[in-house]
Amino acid sequence: MAALASAARSRRRLLPYLYRLLHSASTTAVSPSPSTSRFLRHASPVPRTPDHSPYLRFPAARVSTLPSGLRVVTQAYPVATRIASVGVWVDAGSRFELPGTNGTAHFLEHMAFKGTRRRPNAQVLEVEIEDMGARLNAYTSREQTTFFADVQARHVPAALDVLSDILQHPRFPERAIQRERGVILREMEEVQGMMEEVIFDHLHAAAFQGHPLGDTILGPEENIRSISKKDLEQYISTHYTCPRMVVSAAGSVSHDEVVDQVKELFTEFSTDPTTADQLVQANPAIFTGSEVWFVRTGSYFNTFLGHFN
Repeated sequence: MAALASAARSRRRLLPYLYRLLHSASTTAVSPSPSTSRFLRHASPVPRTPDHSPYLRFPAARVSTLPSGLRVVTQAYPVATRIASVGVWVDAGSRFELPGTNGTAHFLEHMAFKGTRRRPNAQVLEVEIEDMGARLNAYTSREQTTFFADVQARHVPAALDVLSDILQHPRFPERAIQRERGVILREMEEVQGMMEEVIFDHLHAAAFQGHPLGDTILGPEENIRSISKKDLEQYISTHYTCPRMVVSAAGSVSHDEVVDQVKELFTEFSTDPTTADQLVQANPAIFTGSEVWFVRTGSYFNTFLGHFN
């Protein structure tokens, strides 16, 4: 019994000591004292502020006007060593259309990639663009239509060749026209369900009543169903003229080289000297000031009001 009592007393004296020892070790492991901490290696012993100035220096754009009236604009970025963006900007959008042909500019944008004389169908064009690792796209607004490509710098000449070809030698096959009607009609249905698009169209209609600037870019359904190959060709010959076009290039590009390529490729457009500014002055958009109520039930927006004084 005496031995057991002695052992019990020893355990009682030992347990507090062990508890303090373990608690001290645990605390040291989790929260080491700053005075005893030691860094084995500094990843960056000297703080350094990165120099972003090369990326913030925007070089001046260079502009050359060819004898045809077509303008070439470039902006070379020294830090862009491998990429470039090239485009063709045309002062021709829905505001230059007639009531019976409203929607032609947008329809033409869709048809531009359906084949040319040298690239007989859309698949041939798509493969060529994919092989370059490029991106080809276009969009139409009320005052402009734009075709552009993002490419590796070494493919800039090829991209300019594609852009010049689709604008100068489009084929407009009848089957593709019929197929694209359905695409645009579905696009129209999607747009009519987008509040921001519907409101913007009605704002233009309210502000510029009776003027093409108040019409929609896609055009009415009856026009989309009736636009023909002749309408598309007529729109190009009338509005895709050199004085109303700009060929642009930015990134790893040489201005002189781009100018030489444009001179060689963009040779078949009309040189009619009439500019978009002259057409706007001849048919100015008069701000009417009006009020439009648009009510749609069963939608996430119910009432639209456009009010201009």
